[in-house]
Amino acid sequence: MWVLFLYAVLCACVQKVAKFVEDGSSFENGTLTSEPSKMQAIWALRERLAEGLLHDGVQHKFDVSLPLDVYYDLVEVMRHRVQSMAVSCVGYGHVGDGNLHLNVTSRERNEDLEKAIIPFLYDWTASHRGSISAEHGVGIMKPQYIGHSKTPSAIALMRAVKSSMDPKGILNPYKVLPPE
Repeated sequence: MWVLFLYAVLCACVQKVAKFVEDGSSFENGTLTSEPSKMQAIWALRERLAEGLLHDGVQHKFDVSLPLDVYYDLVEVMRHRVQSMAVSCVGYGHVGDGNLHLNVTSRERNEDLEKAIIPFLYDWTASHRGSISAEHGVGIMKPQYIGHSKTPSAIALMRAVKSSMDPKGILNPYKVLPPE
């Protein structure tokens, strides 16, 4: 069963990349492989990228999803916005599902940098039909910003589902949904 699921996910990702190319979207370079050893090498590189950013100092990590036509634009916009305050601003992720990991680093905690990022990042993402939360979820850091990418009726529905499944509110309290 898992093999069929993974095959279906792989096919969906390949179809998204093919549509990205067919639509005339451009990219400078990329790597696509079906060889397990090359997949492992690519994944190891991706993991080391996040590890390497630790050397800059303080990390500001964000996980958003965006349509492919604006996928990397956010990184360029944020680089321009934070260039005088940040050591680096990089993005990487999963083109297949539009998930972008945006990482902005600084030598030390910088309140001005934080204010330059949030809520601008969430406003920009919402204005480009994206979601403020991708694979890592809303968690405890973003509940107050969920309205940037979910309508009030969607949030009400989420509350109703959560309440029906967790009437005492003991599962993941304070995560996903903002206080009422």
